[in-house]
Amino acid sequence: MVMHVPAEDKGDERGALLAFIEEQRGGIRRALLGLTEEQARSRPSASELSLGGLLKHVVEVEQGWVARARQEPPAVQRDASNWHETFRLTDGETVAGQLAYWERVAGETEELIRSATSLDDTFPLPPDPWFPPEGRVSLRWLCLHLIRETARHAGHADIIRESLDGRTAFELVAQAQGGSPA
Repeated sequence: MVMHVPAEDKGDERGALLAFIEEQRGGIRRALLGLTEEQARSRPSASELSLGGLLKHVVEVEQGWVARARQEPPAVQRDASNWHETFRLTDGETVAGQLAYWERVAGETEELIRSATSLDDTFPLPPDPWFPPEGRVSLRWLCLHLIRETARHAGHADIIRESLDGRTAFELVAQAQGGSPA
């Protein structure tokens, strides 16, 4: 579901980038409206993806990139032995818990971007084989990457939600607001 992102105040590039990140977060949140934990964990398509797993993944990705920008390790270290857990809720994890965690992570993202001297400030990329050696990226790149990553998965979330119960984001939002879809 496309949502309108209000125009930024003149010269507020940070605000514009943060607003687009938040818009895409909203797409994933809307896909989860009204679902049970069982539905959020289910995989209704040929894919291994579930809505709960997508939520967990985007939260981990955002937290990990903010940590890297601060030159700290991500809260959850992933490698070949546990990569499969990034796309599924494990024992004790819930949608509500992941959403609450995402709120904290979103606050950390905003604080990082708003408090930086410049969006041109850079930080080193991790020494993973898919990144260039000695690579660096800017905070602007980080924001654009989070928009891209979250938008990709918000699209997946739309498809998964419709596969679960045939409902679209327009219907879900209308119901949440006490009305009917336009």
